[in-house]
Amino acid sequence: MAVELTDANFEELAVKSDKPVVVDFWAEWCGPCRMVAPVVEELSKDYEGKAIVGKVDVDANNEISAKYGIRNIPTILFLKNGEVVDKQVGAAPKAALAEKLEKLL
Repeated sequence: MAVELTDANFEELAVKSDKPVVVDFWAEWCGPCRMVAPVVEELSKDYEGKAIVGKVDVDANNEISAKYGIRNIPTILFLKNGEVVDKQVGAAPKAALAEKLEKLL
């Protein structure tokens, strides 16, 4: 299951992670976000133990959303060693997201 990332725990769970991190920025009211949600859940199961897959509710976590300049959702960031190394804006198929993640492993 995808980890719920918040303004409070983002630094600890995502930035300081020794594994690659996939962060899905989403909101309850966002249609494309709902389309991407099952894909993000599948990735979290497929890469359990190999990567951290998390979700940030932009409405509840303004600080982290602003820090990363999230203007459109869904936006999926790929972090390695605390740095953003790739990004996907808008809905994307699982294969495209998995390919980006594979490059970080």
